Amino acid sequence: MSIDKINKDDAEAQSKDLIGDNISKLKELFPEIVTEGKIDFTSLQEILGEEVESGDEYYRFTWAGKAQSLREAHKPSTGTLRPCKEESVDWDKTENLYIEGDNLEVLKLLQKSYAGKVKMIYIDPPYNTGKDFVYKDNYKDNLKNYQELTGQVDSNGNKVSTNSDSDGRYHSNWLNMIYPRLRLARNLLQEDGVIFISINDNEIQNLKKIMSEVFGEANFLSQFIWNSEGNTDNQLEVKINHEYILCYLKNVNVKNKAIGRVIDPNTPDDSNLRKGYADNNINKNSPANPPSIITLPIGFPCSESELIYEAKVLDDKFFATSKKEKYISDSLKKEYQIENNSGLPVKLDQLVVKNFKLIKECRIYGGYANGGKLQQFIDNNCQPIIDDDSSPISFYLNRNAAVRYRKDVENPRNILSVLRNLGTTEKSKTELKKIGIYFSYPKPTGLIEYLIKIGSEDKGSIVLDFFSGSSSTAHAIMNLNARTDLERRYIQIQLPESTDNKSEAFLAGYKTIAEIGKERLRKVANKIAEEHPDKAKDLDLGFKVFKLDTSNINAWDGTPENLEKELFDSVSNIKDDRTEKDVLYEILLKYGLDLTLPVENKDIAGIQVYSIGYGALFICLADNITKEISKGIGAWKEELNPEICRVVFKDTGFKSDADKSNAVQTLKRFGITEIKSI
Repeated sequence: MSIDKINKDDAEAQSKDLIGDNISKLKELFPEIVTEGKIDFTSLQEILGEEVESGDEYYRFTWAGKAQSLREAHKPSTGTLRPCKEESVDWDKTENLYIEGDNLEVLKLLQKSYAGKVKMIYIDPPYNTGKDFVYKDNYKDNLKNYQELTGQVDSNGNKVSTNSDSDGRYHSNWLNMIYPRLRLARNLLQEDGVIFISINDNEIQNLKKIMSEVFGEANFLSQFIWNSEGNTDNQLEVKINHEYILCYLKNVNVKNKAIGRVIDPNTPDDSNLRKGYADNNINKNSPANPPSIITLPIGFPCSESELIYEAKVLDDKFFATSKKEKYISDSLKKEYQIENNSGLPVKLDQLVVKNFKLIKECRIYGGYANGGKLQQFIDNNCQPIIDDDSSPISFYLNRNAAVRYRKDVENPRNILSVLRNLGTTEKSKTELKKIGIYFSYPKPTGLIEYLIKIGSEDKGSIVLDFFSGSSSTAHAIMNLNARTDLERRYIQIQLPESTDNKSEAFLAGYKTIAEIGKERLRKVANKIAEEHPDKAKDLDLGFKVFKLDTSNINAWDGTPENLEKELFDSVSNIKDDRTEKDVLYEILLKYGLDLTLPVENKDIAGIQVYSIGYGALFICLADNITKEISKGIGAWKEELNPEICRVVFKDTGFKSDADKSNAVQTLKRFGITEIKSI
């Protein structure tokens, strides 16, 4: 048995192949469409039958460049994320990530390690106002383009720039930027995941269409309106004091689990919701709820020990008119003297209560909210029924002879579509200035905290923001973690975009937006530690910094000239300016392992060996690898006793093929069979 080399075209050498994965799923679902390994599209169309749209005219959303941007979303990245311990906080323990880089490439690199693991995404992308920037992707070589944008190489190539409305493809440019990023982001969400996107009037229509395409119309949850309480002392014909926050689910079938048990902060303190139940009149008198008769049986409960309510005397005209109009109109109520407070539903029989229960049947006539559940309650011998969210529901008569619906909710939910009193950008800007952070348009942490409570209720869940700006999302998570025991984690991604050389931030020493975000997190961590010293001891107030770059390994480089080279032409295929830690974290990405897994190192026979995830993976990137190294790894593996164990060596670390064979045979004796070299 020999050690398998990881070649440049191997899956381990690239980010996740999304197209390949989808094709494999298609072949598994419809094996009959596979002909000599390829997809027979004609056969697929025949199988799908009427589900295939074949006409020339049909509803769809398209724009200039859409097909190319879709291809870009599916193209694997050959880049990597290099660790930057010196800019991090509590590197060895933290499970939070701050990643500098073009979010398109970073999202590709996270596909293996974080697919299906993110509970919530919040982003505040460029609004396409004509003044803010749009990422102009270079689809030929995004990594080179990123280096140009961040000044890592000299070039007159594509630059991050404003997207002026005088550009003939003003909306298309913005859509080509956001589309591939959203497609990649969806893959990272859990099945009960939620995404929130802030936006204003400029692109709300286009964003909603593109979100419905990427996530599916059925997964639309809400178009929240945030009352931003913005500057209304301006010269606009209509003063704008709102923005939108679009919310979509990954899977509507688990909506109840996806959305948190949250009560809008503007809900009155004396609301029944805060007491743990909802109590409402079932009357719903409108054409959308045509009237019908329901018979309340003997034993139907009442809040009063005794009650008598006389039946209304009605005639055929009343029933004919109400059925024709599909509701009981005000004119009918007036004509038949039906009271506004307790007249509906109309009592067709005398209603008599003794000992808190009806003592004879009473027919009621009207339109109902929850009429179906009322009938279920009656059919269940007037015992509580269980709603879809496991909450008990019951019905009763009150002192006005109105039929009421009561739902007892251990963890009530009252989420409103209009978001108010959750902070303002101006106040946030002022608060940040007080701690030496300068940023023009920070989202209020109060707003984001509320969204996080809606979308991320599980302990230890991951929240992703790939347009992180000044790190408001991470700040909000730190605030929430300081008040709860949910220990949410964050991943922040930010392009190190240069600050304006005339801005307060630049003059204060912040050369990039990424520097602002990292420093804000450091200051917030210090503030929480000072204000909550006992709680802070158990909080994760740190973050690991990673920076996007080209691969550490020559064979994995995406440039055409290096792709033509053989993998082991040189003495070492690892680039001269890269460290073992650089390569280690690239291997974690390629294997799909969490970047925050614990990493231990041990000196074995004078050589450094790394254990990742308590022995799930061992890495040795040294030269002069001997049989003693393999024995040491095997002994370490037995000490840690992982369920799965893999080992990766540097191929040029072996002096001969015999040394490789000896390493394999030694590791096999310890039960390790998956051994790779780079």
